[in-house]
Amino acid sequence: MPEESTSFKPSLGLVDATMLVAGSMIGSGIFIVSADITRNTGSVGWLMFVWLITGFMTLTAALSYGELSAMFPKAGGQYIYLKEAYNPLISFLYGWSFFTVIQTATIAAVAVAFAKFTAYLLPQFSEDIVALDLGVLKISPAQLLSIVVIVLLTFINTRGVNSGKIIQTTFTLTKLLSLLGLIVFGLIFMRSEIWSVNWNAAAMWDLHKLNIDGSIESYTTIAAFGAIAASMVGSIFSSDSWNNVTFIAGEIKNPQRNIGLSLALGTIIVTVIYLLTNVMYTGVLSLQEIAASDKDRVAVTASHVIFGSAGTIIIAVMIMISTFGCNNGLIMSGARVYYSMAKDGLFFEKVGELNKNAVPEFGLWIQCVIASLWALSGKYGNLLDMISFVVVVFYMLTIAGIFILRKKRPDAERPYKAFGYPFLPVIYIIMGIAFCVLLIIYKPEYTWPGLIIVLLGIPVYYFIGKRQSPPDVLN
Repeated sequence: MPEESTSFKPSLGLVDATMLVAGSMIGSGIFIVSADITRNTGSVGWLMFVWLITGFMTLTAALSYGELSAMFPKAGGQYIYLKEAYNPLISFLYGWSFFTVIQTATIAAVAVAFAKFTAYLLPQFSEDIVALDLGVLKISPAQLLSIVVIVLLTFINTRGVNSGKIIQTTFTLTKLLSLLGLIVFGLIFMRSEIWSVNWNAAAMWDLHKLNIDGSIESYTTIAAFGAIAASMVGSIFSSDSWNNVTFIAGEIKNPQRNIGLSLALGTIIVTVIYLLTNVMYTGVLSLQEIAASDKDRVAVTASHVIFGSAGTIIIAVMIMISTFGCNNGLIMSGARVYYSMAKDGLFFEKVGELNKNAVPEFGLWIQCVIASLWALSGKYGNLLDMISFVVVVFYMLTIAGIFILRKKRPDAERPYKAFGYPFLPVIYIIMGIAFCVLLIIYKPEYTWPGLIIVLLGIPVYYFIGKRQSPPDVLN
């Protein structure tokens, strides 16, 4: 039996941590979701507003998390913050949701996106081909390839954090440079007539529904708020996972400084990239072309305009690089949450052990199994829409935890204090509440499935608590 390590090894510097933040955020969303946002908003002004408000919320949350990460520089990140601010039940419900859907379904979705765009280069991996027909379940080569990618990256990360670090930094730098290149070429070869129409002062703030066939539908004032909230589901998904760096705090050098700084730097970089990418889209494509992009692949449509027939291959390679690097970050960091849960007696005991390479190998493989099952099911996409509500709720609870901890532990060491406190954290909470309320009213199908998943964790928590009875589990 291989010798096991007893503690994490601080191996990641500021650049590595920043690349983890940026790399985990940028997957396939920025290449796709602007189509749905455009259909919901119908104008350039509101398209950019959705991305801008999402970027503001993300950056505000990241700056707030800096205080918590400096107070609790431990593996597990957000799970630890919720436990310290509230109680083990709240943190378990987060960890439960994280394991069952938030992280594992995201890993599946990103891996399948990698496989789908691989099919542009190698058609035998098409999602439209049936590789295995199991009667109730038909499995495509794209799904099989996605599982291979998940297993490969899991194996690499069991070899130690340095193996994952090399992949993360290399792939994130490559995709950032590739996106910048796409933006630059897009702005150089923009179509002036398209730009003039899209950015016309009289039309750019005309909020309406834009259908694929070109027809438009007006909104009532109330329905318009619902349309904006529905649009933000895609942009929030595309900007999510920025907090993954907090999960791996035990392996970051000088975590009190570097986690908060990497959160700020990473989210700023990605927000700017996302805004510029959408400016580029509106410079080369009409709103109708964006809304009607084949399978919502806006970047492919834009790349065709910029690079001609080579555009499809260029975007396919970019998205393969982007999703591969994104999934490495998700896989690397996710297992540290389960490790912390296991240390609290709320997960399989073996998940709380480190292998000889100082990583939670068993947790990595369990995560791999669940993510692979989601990839096979093909249901991850709808679930991710449905879980956006829950993700924002947990973000709000975590940020509210700053206020709670300042009252509960006024004398605790705080190497970094939340920027803009109390105003920015309050603004985030107000915006988060508005987003969630609008979804509850106008898009209930995006809310109740996620809530059900969270609530299912309550009996699981008490069942585990009765069996394990670790200190303060039921307190």
